[in-house]
Order: sequence, then C-alpha cells, then structure tokens
Amino acid sequence: FINIIKRDIIMAITPQMVKELREKTGAGMADCKKALDETNGDMQTAIEFLRKKGAASSEKRADKDANEGIVIVRSYNNGNSAIVLSIASETDFVARNEQFVNYANTVADALEANNPATLAELMECKTENDTVGGIHNEILAKFSENISIKEWAKLSSEGSFTTYIHMGSKLGVLLETSLNNPSEEATKLLKDITMQIAAMKPGFVYRSEVSEEKLAKEKEIYVEQAINEGKKPEIAERVATGRIDKFFQENCLVEQAFVKDGSKTVADVVNEISKISGQEVKVLSFRRIFLGE
Repeated sequence: FINIIKRDIIMAITPQMVKELREKTGAGMADCKKALDETNGDMQTAIEFLRKKGAASSEKRADKDANEGIVIVRSYNNGNSAIVLSIASETDFVARNEQFVNYANTVADALEANNPATLAELMECKTENDTVGGIHNEILAKFSENISIKEWAKLSSEGSFTTYIHMGSKLGVLLETSLNNPSEEATKLLKDITMQIAAMKPGFVYRSEVSEEKLAKEKEIYVEQAINEGKKPEIAERVATGRIDKFFQENCLVEQAFVKDGSKTVADVVNEISKISGQEVKVLSFRRIFLGE
C-alpha cells in the first residue's frame, strides 16, 4: 500500500528575486520577500500584490498627521491656465525622496493634461505607463506612511497667472491678474506680489470681499476689547471702527504695506504695473497653499 501525497510545487525564493522586485517597486526587502512568498515567485503578481497592499494599508495610516510633502503650482498656455497640487506625507524624508517627487510631478502632468471633476476621476487619469491611482498605490507600497493628495485644482483665466514656490516646496502661491503677456519688468513686480502673499497671508484681495457677518464679528470683538481696556461704550464704538480699518489693512492684499518697501501698499505696486503695461491692471484672485495649515 503506497500513500501518494500531492503537494503544490513551491518555488524557492532567491535573494536575487527579492533584489529584482525591490528594484522594480522600491518596496522594502521584507515586503518584497513576503510578496514573492505569497505569489509563489511570480514577479508580475508580486508587483500587483505590493500595490494592493499599499492601497489597503493606506486606510490604516489615514489618521496619522501628514504635514510634510510637496506643493506644485504651474502656469502654462501663455499664463492663461494653471494647476495647483499638494500631496502630503508624514515625513520630510519621504517628501524629499526622488521617487516621491517624480510621482508628484507625474500627477501634476496628468492633471494638466486632463479635466477631472473629482479625486476619483483624477485617480483614473492616464499617465505614461499607468494611471494616477496605479502610481499612487506604488508609492504607498514603497513608503509606510500616510500619503494623500490634499488639494488640487485646474484653472483658466481671461488674464494670466503668476506662480511662486517657496524654498522646500511646502508653500505655493498662484496670483491671477487681468494682465496678459506681462513684460519682464511687470513680471518681476507680479512675482514680488506672490512673495507678499506667501509672507503676509492675506485673506482677501479687496475689502468688498469681506462678508458683513465677518465684519460684525470682528467689530464685536474690538468693542469688547475696548470696554475691557476701560473705554466707555460710545468711545469703544469709535475705537472698534478704527480697528476695523486696521483689520482691512492687515488682511486685504491690496491694502497691505508692501514688504519690500513699507512706504508703498500693494495697490501702489499694482498701479506701477499698470503704468509699465500701458493699461489698467487688476488683481482678480489668489491662492496660497501651505502644507501644515
């Protein structure tokens, strides 16, 4: 009587196979070994295993703080179009990794080339050899961190966009003005205004954009402050009115003192751009994107 035991043939996983998978995916050695073990040494299936593992484990890491990463701000189409993108990671080590930076730029390329309306649609956008969702899962498989696309937008303008990225790529500014094809001199001043936005964090362009509710709340705070300082109610009202003016000067871009020359306001700089350009130039909007805020 002969017992015949059938066994699946199990492929021996060699260090060379682990090394090859690591080179293809960038995942850790232990993860590569496990992926090959789970897939019986099939290289392509092991790659898919790692990508799925990255996508699944991202949910477990989603509650971890991700205040590092990269901000990308681009203008194109003669400055009439622009994209903004921020991708967060947990550590600066990942944010500066070449593979992470390449991934972020590939997502930016896909955003520029397509018109996604939702994050899900952005994930479906084609890249050179994959989709945004595919390369996102690959980056999750490589790094054991919470990595997420935090903010993104694709914009167009009748005027033009000027961009600024602060050192370290954690802070980006997009400025929209009514000016098309600015000269070199005008562009320099527009770039100064983007740096103003980065440094001084205005909340609005013009005081007309501040809601009545916001003003009422600010005035209420200023009146209470003045009364606590010992002012009579009628005096406190006048003090609050003066402080509202200061609120506008600090929070409305065109009313801010120009950081490069405190004797000017940003409105004065815009007027200089108008004179250089031979036409009235207006600031239409701005976006300030800072990882960590």
